[in-house]
Amino acid sequence: MSAALPERLLLQLEVDQLNAAYAASLDERRFDDWPEFFLDDASYQVQARENFDRGLPLALMALESKGMMKDRVYGITQTIYHAPYYTRHLVGPAQVLSVEGGLVRAQAHYAVFRTRPGDASEVYNVGRYIDEIERTPAGLRLRSRRCVYDSEMVLNSLIYPI
Repeated sequence: MSAALPERLLLQLEVDQLNAAYAASLDERRFDDWPEFFLDDASYQVQARENFDRGLPLALMALESKGMMKDRVYGITQTIYHAPYYTRHLVGPAQVLSVEGGLVRAQAHYAVFRTRPGDASEVYNVGRYIDEIERTPAGLRLRSRRCVYDSEMVLNSLIYPI
């Protein structure tokens, strides 16, 4: 076994644990925890695959800092009125694409299901996370997360982070 393989597997496990904690915070409606997965100057985008593949910048949601993410959380929890629903994120194993210095580039496939109380569950959003991740004293943090979704339509409106 190559000496680098155990390090690479450990890194993949760390990225998988980051994704699992991220998904759990959203599914458990701990929205105040969500921005803490990011660096202060991080970016978060939700973008259609069609725009991503064509190199077009238009995104359904584009947040350019942790401060903007906290504003989004405030909107979700304090000002937006909508019919309540639960989410369940299923995130596949991470694929570590590259490691350059302290920057890790990785991607993982995801599916988000939505359940309204008293109703059936439905597929809400499916795609892949394209991430830039940095190691910090507090652990891995996202420098950027781009959620590239496959479907051309998003059911109703996008309220909770993907």
